Amino acid sequence: MDNAPTLESLQATLDAQQAVFQMHQSMNVEVFYWWCTAIMIMIHAGFLAYEMGASRSKNALAAGIKNILALAVIIPTFYLFGWWIYNAFPNGFIPIEAAGALPWAQSMGPDVTDMGTGIFWAAFAMFGATTGSILSGAVIERIRVSAFLILTVFLGSVVWILAGAWGWHPDGWLLTDLGYHDVGASGVVHAVAGFFTLGVLINLGPRVGKFINGVAQTIAPHSLPMTLIGLMMIIFGFFGFLGGCIIFNGGETGWTTIYGNPTNLSAFAFNTLMGFAGGVIGCYIASRDPFWTMSGGLVGIISVAAGLDLYDPELAFIIAVVTGVLAVKFAKLIENFGIDDAVGAVSVHGFTGVWAVFLVGVFADGMPNVGDLPEISLMGQTIGAIVMAAVGFIPGYGISLILKKANALRVPKEAEELGLDEVEIIAKPYPEVHGVPAVTSSDVPNKLANSEPGV
Repeated sequence: MDNAPTLESLQATLDAQQAVFQMHQSMNVEVFYWWCTAIMIMIHAGFLAYEMGASRSKNALAAGIKNILALAVIIPTFYLFGWWIYNAFPNGFIPIEAAGALPWAQSMGPDVTDMGTGIFWAAFAMFGATTGSILSGAVIERIRVSAFLILTVFLGSVVWILAGAWGWHPDGWLLTDLGYHDVGASGVVHAVAGFFTLGVLINLGPRVGKFINGVAQTIAPHSLPMTLIGLMMIIFGFFGFLGGCIIFNGGETGWTTIYGNPTNLSAFAFNTLMGFAGGVIGCYIASRDPFWTMSGGLVGIISVAAGLDLYDPELAFIIAVVTGVLAVKFAKLIENFGIDDAVGAVSVHGFTGVWAVFLVGVFADGMPNVGDLPEISLMGQTIGAIVMAAVGFIPGYGISLILKKANALRVPKEAEELGLDEVEIIAKPYPEVHGVPAVTSSDVPNKLANSEPGV
């Protein structure tokens, strides 16, 4: 009888088991977002291939290097101030206390007691890097690398995350005042990046030869197969992107949207794939063009992403088909205004993102949010869509105008005609095609090549 468990010992055992369970739940959350972040890297591999293929061969490496650098500059700047912006500005332009998100905070480094901050920061950093890649493709073949890096830091570590604080943060004013709903970042990522890009393109101007006597000319990609492969890689990466937009909760709560509404990966799976298929079909119908057909996959996913948790799959498919047709027409419209968007980024991301946010208001008007948050409404979604477009366009136009006035935005005409690989990159993408010997002397030590036979 002396060995019989007491109430206190049973409670202690239960508490210990509960602690172990909670630890493993936290680890499961970490693992899920770790792999979402890893898969998102494929987005940037895809954009790199996509943009290199869309460039002429004389600009291929410059396009690729620019994309790599975008990723490299956004990650540290998002660490230094991007994460703090998200936590500090949910109410508008007046910051709230967010000392825990500053780079010197304990949570912003290795901390065995915190299994959340680092992995969520990483996912958000990849969202920011995606905005930089969206900008990168549209401005190929004529922007200075230095100007691009300045713009991409502002976009990837300041502008989009300010929009994210307003539309994604639990206390974001668009959510708390208007019931804003954008679970898959159609607005806070794509619309913002697309309209920021539009502002830049207005000041950057078209590529030499794009317009002759006001008539748009086709500047063919040097490798259309590479662009198609790159686009498919982006589609793959978007499963990580959208996975990062769902909240993996421990305990009994299960999956929720970033707004706390119950959902699951099954809903995301249905509508992501139906959106992809519908967008491809819509863009093919409207263009019959391989480039736009594959871009339609992105259009379709973005068109349903804002309401990914709400739509019936049949509706998601119809939305994507219609949006695919409209996106091609919108791209033609901005081209008619003399804007040279080399990869259709303004249409694919900007127009589609705004349209997607608006459609949630059309099809989900009156749907309740969690707690005492305002219900989803057509008015709230319309205002939200306008805000996302404006918060992207205004700084994109303003910063690029300053760079233009300083003669720091665009490469000289002579450099553009020669090719950016010739003036900014010390290598050739296809040396033998360009008449450059594939074998030349190298400054890099090569013991095997320089060794004597038998040594």
